[in-house]
Amino acid sequence: MRIRKFVSLVLYYSIAKRMPESDALISFRSRRIRAMLCKGIFDRVGKDVNIEKNVFFGKGIEITIGDRSGLGLNARIQGPLTIGQDVMMGPDVIIYTRNHEVSSIERPMNQQGETTPKKVVIEDDVWIGARAIILPGVNIGHSSIIAAGSVVTKNVKPYEIVGGVPAKLIKNRK
Repeated sequence: MRIRKFVSLVLYYSIAKRMPESDALISFRSRRIRAMLCKGIFDRVGKDVNIEKNVFFGKGIEITIGDRSGLGLNARIQGPLTIGQDVMMGPDVIIYTRNHEVSSIERPMNQQGETTPKKVVIEDDVWIGARAIILPGVNIGHSSIIAAGSVVTKNVKPYEIVGGVPAKLIKNRK
């Protein structure tokens, strides 16, 4: 691991993660500090990105985030993950790219390791509501909306509004 990445991870998890929310009355420039540290951690960070308080992303491996996009309060994400431009994310969103291996009935599940990661892609101009969960391998099309509390198990086409458990088409924005 590069020295810059290691130092950025240590500073993020020890200090910046716990700094006030970006819109707090007194924020101590937390938005700017978290974005700067994530530039040293993620593969790519666009301009004017907002990484909110208490976001967890492991080591930040294979994560990119586009211009004017944000990771909501308490988000929990994994790479490989690509987030496009102008993506809004509510609090407590979870994005998984891997799962527990469960194929063997001869060994306990907690001893089987993880599945191979499946990349999640979130295209430009997407709104992900609070407490949504996006599962491995899902592509979220541009200008779509994921309703709060949804569990997204399948790809979402551009301009679709989806919601529910599992998420289903509610309507098309066009």
